[in-house]
Amino acid sequence: MKATWNGEVIAESDDTIVIEGNHYFPANAVKKELLMASDSHTTCPWKGIASYYNIVVKDKVNKDAAWFYPEPKDAAKEITGYVAFWRGVEVAK
Repeated sequence: MKATWNGEVIAESDDTIVIEGNHYFPANAVKKELLMASDSHTTCPWKGIASYYNIVVKDKVNKDAAWFYPEPKDAAKEITGYVAFWRGVEVAK
C-alpha cells in the first residue's frame, strides 16, 4: 500500500493493518520528514486518544491529515506505532 499526497509518497508498506477501512502504516514505512506534529487530539471510545500530524509537501500543508495512537487501549494495541491518513491523502496499492 502507498499513501500519496500532493505528488509525494508519504508511506509505503506491505504490512498495513486495516481498521474501520483505514490502513495503518508501520512507523518505519512513513517518511517522517514530511510530517509535522499537530496539537490536535480526538478520542475514540475503543482505540483511545489519537494524536495528529500535519503533512508538509512542496510548501503545502495538509492539516491533521495523519493520525496515530501513542498509547492505544488494549483493544487496539496492534496499532501502537502505526500511522493512518485521510483528508485527501490517497491510499492505494
